[in-house]
Amino acid sequence: MSETILEAWDGPVTPIHAMTEAETTAALEADAFAAALARTAEFKGKPGQVLLIPDATGALDRVLFGAGDAWTTFRALPAKLPGGVYRIARKPDAVGADQAALAFALGGYRFDRYKTREGERPRLLAEGADVTEVRQVAHACALARDMVNTPANDMGPLQIETIAREIAEQHGATITVIEGEGLLEANYPAIHAVGRAADPARSPRFIEMSWGKPGKPLVCIVGKGVVFDTGGLDIKPSAGMRLMKKDMGGAAHALALGRMVMAAGLPVRLAVLVPAVENAISGDAMRPGDVLASRKGLSIEVGNTDAEGRLILADALTRAGELEPALTIDMATLTGAARIALGPQLPPFYTDDEELAAQIDSAAKAESDPLWRMPLWKPYADALDSDVAEIKNDPDGWAQAGSVTAALFLQRFAPPGPWVHLDIFAWNPRARPGFPGGGEAQAIRGLYRMIRERFA
Repeated sequence: MSETILEAWDGPVTPIHAMTEAETTAALEADAFAAALARTAEFKGKPGQVLLIPDATGALDRVLFGAGDAWTTFRALPAKLPGGVYRIARKPDAVGADQAALAFALGGYRFDRYKTREGERPRLLAEGADVTEVRQVAHACALARDMVNTPANDMGPLQIETIAREIAEQHGATITVIEGEGLLEANYPAIHAVGRAADPARSPRFIEMSWGKPGKPLVCIVGKGVVFDTGGLDIKPSAGMRLMKKDMGGAAHALALGRMVMAAGLPVRLAVLVPAVENAISGDAMRPGDVLASRKGLSIEVGNTDAEGRLILADALTRAGELEPALTIDMATLTGAARIALGPQLPPFYTDDEELAAQIDSAAKAESDPLWRMPLWKPYADALDSDVAEIKNDPDGWAQAGSVTAALFLQRFAPPGPWVHLDIFAWNPRARPGFPGGGEAQAIRGLYRMIRERFA
């Protein structure tokens, strides 16, 4: 990827003056030419507004930007600027150099793999910022978004494995992959059951990446990697299937978060676990009413083949427990119920650990990476009781709270100790300033900060 954030530049650089509305008013009073342009453009320095000011030759001389009070407003800048290199000559005191640079990088993301590349894009000479850290976080978020945006024909289980291997090689991690019938031999029966109906070229696999020095606390990150979800024999309608290329969003986020941790060299050991499958339809597909084995030994009745994500996570979370982690995080595009409860911009998280919940909440707010804690409401747990198995994957309808009951299902397989489940959406259903439509990286910046602070 071409760098959006520059550490040095020997060519022309256009200054950006980022100001609040009050500061803008004062600045325009002292500059008659800019004030005239502002009146014509109805520029008042409101958050996200941009005014391009030319010099005497008509070339761009400087930019006025309505920064507001939040650093995330800087995400709106790149889409409103012509190509070229810029620097932030002035900004509100409350906005740090790192924050402005990261927001610029996140807002400058575009997915153009299948399009002819357009002209030069705006880039930022990030004076005073930790360019290495900003780039590492921005690159990881771009990786998650690229993976989510890539259609399933180019993002199958093998491609997820390839990306994981590239990350492992880059950061000196070890990686093992168990594929196809090997999953049964290695006791990952639920992962195999969900993915066995796919074409052999897209066979299911379990990816395990390990990094870090012995003696450090282990952080285990688990991500749901359903590369495409037809719904299985309980097939989705076409409208419900349209965005199912993003059902591997949990895997994309797990790999991206793991990459952040490794790139920063945080004082932890890390395990990234990704079950990667396609929930396809064939004569060998799992059926409603089937009873599956699981790595934990619990039998699972399949009430609905479209509730497959929790099945593969069950085996992965059981594996996480065998590693005896100090912290387990799982991420998944798991339920539509989470969107009904909180919409596309606010992912819920679930944990019974009060200290962990407080740390996640604090870090998410500090990074403007919104999350909302939801309850693991125990009275709903018996909605998962099965008449023929020890648990079922589709809760009784009376419980209604589909995201809550999915989290309760996962809790049965989660390791003891601190564990959090995030039901992410990984998608912007509409474009808004600084947030282009399509794949979005959710929660990982906040989680990265939480890990960094928790294990400092």
